[in-house]
Amino acid sequence: MKISTISKVIAGSLIAATMVGGAARAEQFINVLTGGTSGVYYPLGVALSKIYGEKIPDVRTQVQATKASVENLNLLQQGKGEIGFSLGDSVKLAAEGNADAGFKAPLDKLRGIAAIYPNYIQIVATQESGITSLADLKGKSISVGAPKSGTELNARAILGAASMSYDDLGKTEYLPFAESVELIKNRQLDATLQSAGLGVASLKDLSTSLPVSLVAVPADVANTLGAPYIAATIPAGTYEGQTADVPTVAVVNFLVTHSDVSDDLAYEMTKQLFENLPDMLAAHNAAKDIKLEDATKGMPIPLHPGAERYYKEKGLL
Repeated sequence: MKISTISKVIAGSLIAATMVGGAARAEQFINVLTGGTSGVYYPLGVALSKIYGEKIPDVRTQVQATKASVENLNLLQQGKGEIGFSLGDSVKLAAEGNADAGFKAPLDKLRGIAAIYPNYIQIVATQESGITSLADLKGKSISVGAPKSGTELNARAILGAASMSYDDLGKTEYLPFAESVELIKNRQLDATLQSAGLGVASLKDLSTSLPVSLVAVPADVANTLGAPYIAATIPAGTYEGQTADVPTVAVVNFLVTHSDVSDDLAYEMTKQLFENLPDMLAAHNAAKDIKLEDATKGMPIPLHPGAERYYKEKGLL
């Protein structure tokens, strides 16, 4: 989506409270917490903001670019957003109050809206680095995502399951997707690990800029990690020059809200997501994996009562 279009979406949603039947109705605000602008959360968040602004009466929306999962969950706990994207393992660690993951105490206000699409762990290296396996990362330079982001937590988990740590790497950078790609283009990094939907813009950019290799993550890594990780495949042709399927692991993303959001608003946010999936798909192909029948699967936190009401109406609960 072009920046001008994004601006129009955000500007168009900043509407004053409307008059219905001669009386002013209270306006509600929805701040959609996403991720970096070169990831998948951001375009989907923009689409979600537009849907909510157009379909939910008396709602004003905003899209906030963030450092993604961990920051989004902390902001939701503080009431500084109404809905946010997050990786499933980050949601689980937030509910547990895992300090190493960036949560000083259990985030007890988090409530689930929906399981959406899987994030694929995508490790991409320059061909000249010679990296084709996890073991080949030893002694090499790699970016593992912003510090304590969902991607960085995934990186720790993947390396750990392969009996490795950051100490085994030659150099570890903690950078968002776009910045990681720029360093690789400038021959300052060998590889990047990115946890995102397939076809993420940053890796498409990288694969069209120089010859790259996708690093296989064996299925036994998924088995070692267990839920919410699953074995997955990056299909051939996902990126420029990728001629074969590449095994990896994936982890499901969730849309999360908090307990102070009203039941009616949470109901509408859930309903309008699933009733406007074509608009989400138009924003990014990752949305093809958002399915109503999977919406409550693997939810690591309690569902918001408003979302629960919608799923009961649809016969899911």
